[in-house]
Amino acid sequence: MSPQTALLIALGLAVLGFVAGYRRAWSLAGSRKPLHSLPRDHGLWVLLCMLLPALAFTVLGLAVEGPLIDWLLYQGLPESLRGSEERSLLLSRLSNIAGGGEVLGEVTAAEQAAADQLTMLHRWSDWIIGGGAIALAFGGGLFALPRIDQRFRARNRSEQVILGLLLLASTIAILTTAGVVFSLLSEALRFFATVNPLDFLFGLHWSPQTAIRAGQAGAEGAFGVIPVLVGTLLIASIALLVAVPIGLLSAIWMVEFAPSRVRSTAKPVIEVLAGVPTVVYGFFAAVTVGPAISDFGQSLGLDVSAESALAAGSVMGIMIIPFMSSLADDVISSVPQKLRDGAMMLGATKGETIFRVLLPAASPGLLSAVVLSASRALGETMIVVMAAGLSANLTLNPLESVTTVTVQITTALTGDQPFDSPTTLSAFALGLTLFCITLALNLFALRVMERWRERYD
Repeated sequence: MSPQTALLIALGLAVLGFVAGYRRAWSLAGSRKPLHSLPRDHGLWVLLCMLLPALAFTVLGLAVEGPLIDWLLYQGLPESLRGSEERSLLLSRLSNIAGGGEVLGEVTAAEQAAADQLTMLHRWSDWIIGGGAIALAFGGGLFALPRIDQRFRARNRSEQVILGLLLLASTIAILTTAGVVFSLLSEALRFFATVNPLDFLFGLHWSPQTAIRAGQAGAEGAFGVIPVLVGTLLIASIALLVAVPIGLLSAIWMVEFAPSRVRSTAKPVIEVLAGVPTVVYGFFAAVTVGPAISDFGQSLGLDVSAESALAAGSVMGIMIIPFMSSLADDVISSVPQKLRDGAMMLGATKGETIFRVLLPAASPGLLSAVVLSASRALGETMIVVMAAGLSANLTLNPLESVTTVTVQITTALTGDQPFDSPTTLSAFALGLTLFCITLALNLFALRVMERWRERYD
């Protein structure tokens, strides 16, 4: 029995426990003493007591299953297998044999026996995890049901458990953020131990591959981040120039002018664009938009590259339109109707109401939508790779090829170069730089929204 199946059984038992707790509390409701909590609160208490221990045991079991089984298997291997190859490679080979996958060379009798032992350990592990989850679900029911009576504070107990779950979720989110920052910072410090931070922050040349060749190691300015940042901001600015006006105007039209039947059709059609994979947008930019811009520029006598910031930024803006439109739609719809009515009663036209009342009232939320759209543009990779190229050119000309921070991170982390080389470690320095930029952008937006925020009763 797999842990997933056991967890489904535990969930079914917890639902039955909810029904049993509800019925038991309902039967006590007719007595002289009133119930402290509603029957549904008692049922929820039983469900939580049955489901949460089973879920926690399953998650913990799945987390320790792999390392524990590998340790037990490796300790029981004969010396002939232990010394044959590295531990991780040997365990991976045995896992492939046990799973029926393809392996190089002939499988020896000792390896087959070890693979059979691995299969048996996994089977026993699944039964232990599954059986333990079901047993804990039963135990939770036996613990919770007898405690149901008129004076039992089921609502308070359930709220305490739910509050603990919310606190756990918040703690996980905070620890995840701290882990991301720590991983970026620790590896970035290793990079800055070999590359001068001033050269990185103010250098005008980015060429990490040539900087580590023989005879060129430590070449001055090879890790200057300025061209990469300029390319990132250039493409993001073009994307915002496309997405923000179109998304905002489409939201205004759907909220203020479109009939309900048209709105119910148009809004899902626009939001379909949000589900298109970015690689499809990349193909569209590389095959259609890029060559079209190049041909149009050459017809005007301009030297336009097939891979340009304009092509990548335009398609990226199209990708962000549904994101911006959906957020702006929600923000404008949340403006109280009495503001519209008050403006109309004072003699304002529809346009004056929109641009002098609705948009100023919705400006904090619209600024949030613009900042989120900018963060989306700064983090896009695939469209830039396919439509803007990999060249780190220091230029503000949108008709030339540029690159972005995310593209250079992807390039630095692919290939067969050593992990501790400056080329690879530069990805963490770039990631830390992008993190600081987005953080500063969000802090700036929060500060502006606090100053612009107005209260409407």
